[in-house]
Amino acid sequence: MTSEPSASRNRLVLVVYTAAIFVSALLLFSVQPLFTKMVLPRLGGSPAVWSVAMVFFQSLLLGGYAYAHFLMQLRNRTMPVVVHLVLLAVAMLTLPLSIASGWGDPPTSGYALWLLGLFAVSIGLPFFALAANNPLLQAWFVRTGHPNGPDPYFLYASSNIGSFLALLSYPVLLEPMFTLRTQNLIWTGGYGLLILLIATCGVLLLRSPAKAAELNMPADDSDAPAPSWLLRARWIFLAAVPSGLLIAVTAHISTDVAAAPLLWVLPLSLYLLTWVLVFQSRPLLPHKWMLLAQPLAIAGVVVLLAFGGEQNLLLTLGGHQLCFFVIAMACHGELARTRPAAKYLTGFYVALSFGGMVGGLFAGLIAPFTFSWVAEYPILLALAALCRPPGNERLPRWSRWYWPFLAALAVVLIAPTYSTGKVFNWLDTNRVWVIGAVGVLSALLALGLNANRWKIFATVVVALVLLRAYPSDEGRVETVRSFFGVHKIVVTPNGQYHVLMHGTTIHGAEKFKNDDGTPVTGQPEPITYYHKDGGIGQAITAIRERKGAPLRVAVIGLGSGTLTCAAEPGEEWKFFEIDQTMVDTARDPKYFTYIQVCEPNLEPVIGDARLTFAREPNGVYDLIIVDAYSSDAIPIHLATEEAMEIYKSKLAPQGAVVMHVSNRHLELSSVVVGIADANDLKSWVYSEDTNRDSEYIFSTSVVVSAREETDVGKLASSDQWALTEAEDNERVWTDDYSNVLGAVWRRLRKGEE
Repeated sequence: MTSEPSASRNRLVLVVYTAAIFVSALLLFSVQPLFTKMVLPRLGGSPAVWSVAMVFFQSLLLGGYAYAHFLMQLRNRTMPVVVHLVLLAVAMLTLPLSIASGWGDPPTSGYALWLLGLFAVSIGLPFFALAANNPLLQAWFVRTGHPNGPDPYFLYASSNIGSFLALLSYPVLLEPMFTLRTQNLIWTGGYGLLILLIATCGVLLLRSPAKAAELNMPADDSDAPAPSWLLRARWIFLAAVPSGLLIAVTAHISTDVAAAPLLWVLPLSLYLLTWVLVFQSRPLLPHKWMLLAQPLAIAGVVVLLAFGGEQNLLLTLGGHQLCFFVIAMACHGELARTRPAAKYLTGFYVALSFGGMVGGLFAGLIAPFTFSWVAEYPILLALAALCRPPGNERLPRWSRWYWPFLAALAVVLIAPTYSTGKVFNWLDTNRVWVIGAVGVLSALLALGLNANRWKIFATVVVALVLLRAYPSDEGRVETVRSFFGVHKIVVTPNGQYHVLMHGTTIHGAEKFKNDDGTPVTGQPEPITYYHKDGGIGQAITAIRERKGAPLRVAVIGLGSGTLTCAAEPGEEWKFFEIDQTMVDTARDPKYFTYIQVCEPNLEPVIGDARLTFAREPNGVYDLIIVDAYSSDAIPIHLATEEAMEIYKSKLAPQGAVVMHVSNRHLELSSVVVGIADANDLKSWVYSEDTNRDSEYIFSTSVVVSAREETDVGKLASSDQWALTEAEDNERVWTDDYSNVLGAVWRRLRKGEE
């Protein structure tokens, strides 16, 4: 008779604790995109915003885990329950989520620190309370006396399943279906439910016999010695490498491959999935398999980096993420293999979160200010080799000669870079095979000889040094990095063009030499998207002819400064740019001469245009050109109903707004037509389907919006411009609602037609 109540109670304990941890993780990871999206109208849509947000969340996760560890050191069982419930209740008083007052305008520099402060003041308390739940509830679960208590790490898998589902459901379900305000209310309701679940967990703990945990604990667990400091340091290292790689891989594929929308979701989802898999009682992917695959994954990334990202975009994106998944599985599998007895559980999680924070700080904050390119990716890739467990080398007599062999190999391959002879030319021509061979050598060392991890590390380092010594870009390349990303200035092999690039997206170019090799003289001609026959060029000409007098123009987005040469004498053009390094690059005549020749006294307004442009006087601009999201990653807050309302208020009586919406991954024309219609503006769409890419002249997609047909002059009667009505079934984007996934779907569907 007594066994049935005990069995039913155990089922109740398991269900309630699993549900509480699952809901907590769901809330923890859904608040990240939710609140980051709330911040966007105050800051540019830079991918770095997500990196800084990740650093904040990882840092606060450490604080939550340390708090849980401290609470569980108390001998009184009631105190941790009471203290944590009070913390949750106080945090509930700060909901619904909102941006703290006094944090309206970001500074002109120091964006990262400003963002960290904004996150801390606005959502620090509720996030801190959520962060503590996972280790705290697991520690309580151990003390309930449940039969699974001695090994509660399966609950960590439940936590990461919740995180995984939250992350995937946000862009697929929550964002398309609900406004930001509704999402916030749903999240607040979920937080209230969580408090009830955790209170129930506390009651179940306090009703358990005081000695339940000890009676149920195996002798070897209760007598287990405390983990050594060396083991704790290894836990930190094993957690830091994949955490840093998560941000580095995301930065790489959105900078050097394709800045595709929602791309950060995929690496983070894989990262969470690894935690789910390694802490299963019977792992779906055995750890020994992952250790065998890890050197192949490291070699695979070396080969992918050697090839570059443009040859086969989907294969490259999939390859980087598959290799990241294998490397993270190997690192996290080592953590699962070396996890301590349940009595040291909270300390283990503190080490994990500390490592996660260190990796995030390095990749998200330190590296962007230290390196001019995404150097953190190869650095962390090399460090991943050191995550392997020690092993006995095969053929030790021969393996000791490997160090002098590797040194000689490095000298033979790197020395030619200091000359331009036949050897250098041969190596440069065959760079992919040479670098790939060195990368594969590291994998063969691991699999064939079970080599010392330091030898594998050193071999990977040589391969990665060769990547910089023999770059894949044709011509000379310089990189400029800021909070808003990495930009490359590529000088084509014959020096004919200077090209400004972000990943594989060209932001501007200038012709420096004619076809016969003579220097270009006179005023540089606008090319790429800005040539006179393209959508933007036609719009400028039409508005100028309609007015019949010098224009007053506002341009949001500077790029290489091409549009400064679209101005005519007597006209007043004002530029708005968020990235000071972009201004410095465009001003430097060794890169581009548009500004030097056409507007030498240019003083752009620095800051986010939603804020800086809103301060401009009303009713003064004949033409507003929004060119801040011609790349694949877009600042959504510049394409909302509220943003268009600002643009409209700044227009002169017959003024027009021109928005450049060329994009490989999103269909944005209908978005602009919708936000213009919501502001009682008519819209004409210009979209070239021809693949014009000769002489760096590209096809463009442009939308011009104005109050009346006569305001756009000859564009209204042009066959190339289509007067377009807003789609009835397409919801208008606002600061409270946007649907990026819908824009991706429309672009894919359009490509199939």
